[in-house]
Amino acid sequence: MALEKLHAQRGSVAIVGAAESDRVGKLPGKSALALHAEGARNALADAGLKASDVDAVLSTGRSTANDVPEYLGIRPRYMDNTQMGGCSFIAHLQHALGIINAGVAEVVLITHGESGYSRVGVGGGDRFAPDTPPGQFEMPFGIGGPATRYALAAVRHMHEYGTTKEQMAQVAVATRRWATLNPRAMMRDPITVADVLASKEIAWPFNLLDCCLVTDGGGALVVTSAERAQDCAKKPVYVLGTGEATTHSIISQMPRFHVWDAAVMAGERAFAMSGVERSEIDLAMFYDAFTIVPILALEALGFCKPGEGGAFVEDGKTGPGGSFPMNTNGGGLSYTHSGMYGMYLLVEAVKQLRGECGERQVKDAKTTICHGTGGILAASATAILSVER
Repeated sequence: MALEKLHAQRGSVAIVGAAESDRVGKLPGKSALALHAEGARNALADAGLKASDVDAVLSTGRSTANDVPEYLGIRPRYMDNTQMGGCSFIAHLQHALGIINAGVAEVVLITHGESGYSRVGVGGGDRFAPDTPPGQFEMPFGIGGPATRYALAAVRHMHEYGTTKEQMAQVAVATRRWATLNPRAMMRDPITVADVLASKEIAWPFNLLDCCLVTDGGGALVVTSAERAQDCAKKPVYVLGTGEATTHSIISQMPRFHVWDAAVMAGERAFAMSGVERSEIDLAMFYDAFTIVPILALEALGFCKPGEGGAFVEDGKTGPGGSFPMNTNGGGLSYTHSGMYGMYLLVEAVKQLRGECGERQVKDAKTTICHGTGGILAASATAILSVER
């Protein structure tokens, strides 16, 4: 019954504004809050709306939900700063759908701003302090930052299925090929599999080019009802399906290192709500904090069988001209990654569906899947978007 109710809401809301901060990269002169504001200003302008039109503000990365509205001069009737890591913004689409269809709000602003490199105005405490679960139960055993944690999933996948470092390197190579077509990308020089394997070792099996960038940036989305979307400035991009799930918080509690169970659950819910077949997907935007993550996503979301993700990417089909375009902006590996990457994949997906991506445009793209991780493969969120209801 719950899925039937969700399916009835398919296409009931649309993204009408999508934009990033003026620049992404290394921005020591801008605080995290300022990057939220730049993204919000640009997304509202993209939608042809004003701050006074906004009824709800959903933001992530702030200590309270009301500092972003205050900074923007908005007095919303609904606020949300749900924090589940990098996929939070994808999950916020489901939250926006719920509050719009409940009549709580009509125009929802979802914002992101993060000084991941420069660390200006980031606030917060040490997530790995001795009194935290990872500080107590993982750090003493040599499990340090994200690279060592994601490496556990990569190594187990290699052990179970024979996945190779060369296959993972192909993810970085294909993504960099997209980045060469994106003038905003931080890393644009072409690379080869040999370059990835020869780059500095970070945490086996990851070399430097298997790992995402560390940058500053922001962005925002404007979401409204399908009816009101018709009056906005740009072509609406409809939310056909959404899903979110979590299975653990710290990596040692992940049920199976070689299978991303949270992604399986989030994807199943999004596809069930949307009624879309996998063969109808024209474009994929998958979180790529490390090269193993898109491989795990391909399997979890049903684009290939468990253990076949490495073979799926090894012939370059995810790059420009390939049969499965993926991460067309250059991804977190080569475009930008401020710490929580999900906003950037959503903005790129919207721009692709509206035909605004210039040299990297995927021809006739109508339907896309966006998928992200939160924490270390802990939470997942999936959204299926289309220009057709």
